[in-house]
Amino acid sequence: MLRFFQNDKYCVKTFVTKKQTFKKMKPTIFFTADHHFGHENIIKFSERPFESLEQMNEELIKRWNERISEDDTVYHLGDISLGKPDFTKEILDRLNGNIHLIKGNHEGAALTYPKRFASIRDYHELKIDEPENSNGKQKIILFHYAMRTWNGSHRGVWQLYGHSHGTLPDDEMALSFDVGVDCHNFYPISYEEVKELMKKKKWTPPFAPRN
Repeated sequence: MLRFFQNDKYCVKTFVTKKQTFKKMKPTIFFTADHHFGHENIIKFSERPFESLEQMNEELIKRWNERISEDDTVYHLGDISLGKPDFTKEILDRLNGNIHLIKGNHEGAALTYPKRFASIRDYHELKIDEPENSNGKQKIILFHYAMRTWNGSHRGVWQLYGHSHGTLPDDEMALSFDVGVDCHNFYPISYEEVKELMKKKKWTPPFAPRN
């Protein structure tokens, strides 16, 4: 049995498990990062609970497909695979969903198979319909790396990132966090889960009227 590893100090908690299911009325948007398929040393570097590279690869595929269906949209914030191109192509072909890639610093193999991705970008500003917001939209900055400030950060725009594998202390005063698999029990997380985590932040608009 795989143990659960999550650095309580540095990771925003989701407690995602395979038992969580979605009553889907329409396709779901997911976010994730830092799978590092084919990278044996990441097991040691990030203290992942796998006994072998093969076990890690298969479990990551399993957990991806447990949550994501063929019609879902996935924004992967970089570092999908460090394996060779043929290996990486085989992995990508086994993953469900329409994948948008935000390039990380280990993307050489994935970029040899560009037709697998709905889009490939260095950076993306995503807008999602959000009826709870006054303008009806939620804007999200997607980038492989964490940012201290970003476009619209003072107006409630979120920033999601990867790269840090749960080692970067979370800032509860900022509307940002690490969506990498090391922080979320090796599962992708949905937009609704991201929204709930952002609601727990202590951020307030810097120009809001003071009582």
